[in-house]
Amino acid sequence: MPPKFVQTKLLIASGNQGKVMEITSLLSGFNVSVLPATDFDIKEPEETGKTFKENAELKARHYGKAAGIPALADDSGLAVEALNGDPGIYSARWAGDEKNFNKAMQRIENELADNANKKAKFVCALSLYWPDTDKIATFEGEVQGTLTFPAKGEEGFGYDPIFVPDGYKKTFAEIPRDEKQKISHRAKAFTKLIENCFR
Repeated sequence: MPPKFVQTKLLIASGNQGKVMEITSLLSGFNVSVLPATDFDIKEPEETGKTFKENAELKARHYGKAAGIPALADDSGLAVEALNGDPGIYSARWAGDEKNFNKAMQRIENELADNANKKAKFVCALSLYWPDTDKIATFEGEVQGTLTFPAKGEEGFGYDPIFVPDGYKKTFAEIPRDEKQKISHRAKAFTKLIENCFR
C-alpha cells in the first residue's frame, strides 16, 4: 500500500503553467498548499527514462530531494499508433526549447502524411515522492482518441488542439476545461492517486 499524504505542502515538479493549474484545481478539495517548481531555484533534471513512469519518478525524486518537501511529478505525452508510439516520452521535446507545440503538431501531420490510421492516446504517469521516507507512488492513466487536422480550439495546451477523445466530436482544446478535467489521462491518473494517497 502506498503511504497516505498527510503533509500540508506539495511541490509540483513542472514549469508548465497549464499543468500546474490543472493539478492545483484537481487538488483543491484537500488542505494542501500547491507550490509550482518555479518557486524554487532547482535545475530541471535530464529526463533519461525510457517510459513515462521512469521519467515521472526521476523528476519527483529530483525535486523532492532538492526542496526537502513531497513532490508530485507528471510525465505525459501523446502516443500516435502509426508513428510507433511517437512522440511519446519525447512529446515536449518535439516542441523544442521554445515549447512551440504548433511546430510539433505540424511535424505529426507531416509524418503521418496520407496514413489513414489517425489513432492516438494521451498517457500520464503521476509520481508522488516523500523525501523524508524515500517512498514513491506512481499511478497511470490514459485516454484513447483520434487525431484531426488542422488544429482546433483555444482551451487546453500542448497537443490538445489535434486530439479528439473517443466518444467526442470536439478536440481537447474545444472541450471546456472543467469537462476535460473529468475525462483526461491526467484526471484518470489523479483519481487513482487521490483514492490511494489522499482518502
